[in-house]
Amino acid sequence: MLSCICVNWILLVLFTGPTVSERVVVGEVGQNITVPCTYRVRSTRDITSMCWGRGSCPNSQCSRTLIWTDGRKVTEQHSSRYLLQGNLLEGDVSLTIMNTEEADSGIYCCRVEHRGWFNDQKVNLKVVIMKARISTASPHTYTSEQTSDPGSTSESSFTITDTWPLVSASEAPQTASGPCSGTSDCSDVTANLQNTTVLLPSQQYSENGLYIGIGSCAALLVILILALYLT
Repeated sequence: MLSCICVNWILLVLFTGPTVSERVVVGEVGQNITVPCTYRVRSTRDITSMCWGRGSCPNSQCSRTLIWTDGRKVTEQHSSRYLLQGNLLEGDVSLTIMNTEEADSGIYCCRVEHRGWFNDQKVNLKVVIMKARISTASPHTYTSEQTSDPGSTSESSFTITDTWPLVSASEAPQTASGPCSGTSDCSDVTANLQNTTVLLPSQQYSENGLYIGIGSCAALLVILILALYLT
């Protein structure tokens, strides 16, 4: 009867295990984040080995091991991006992930091995790595300053500051090129051009010759009339 109870207790511990806590750590792509994990050290006898792994803590050791320590120094490290920068002798075994990526998101297991059966400290931590936030462009500011001419008697100055947001070429307002910007303005300009007569240089020369010829004929006619009158 007693052996049956012991076997049931052992099976219960093996399949359920001690309570595992879970925390959430959030970071952005490209940042260095620290996944916290500590254990109590009262004396040098309490310093013990531990490991970090990907995925939930299994019944023993760590799955997909990232780093191992004997309590005083790192003994196994699978990538230079995973560091233990805390004081190991004081029980600070927090994991630092350098230059994080979106692929670093997931569950991490911190397992501290204590003496005795089923005494290991197991902590599951969820890491969430988000894309870096894109900063919006700041408004562009144009400043112009105008002062009076050096020779003028009045001295005055003023500053005009215009601020507008930067827009792309697709968002820029479409304006008509040329002297007019609207349909009605363009029609008025066209009508004025049609009603205006422009004399070319060759036309001006021909009209000047015509005027000179008429004047010469008139002068000759006057001279002829005077001659007839005198005779």
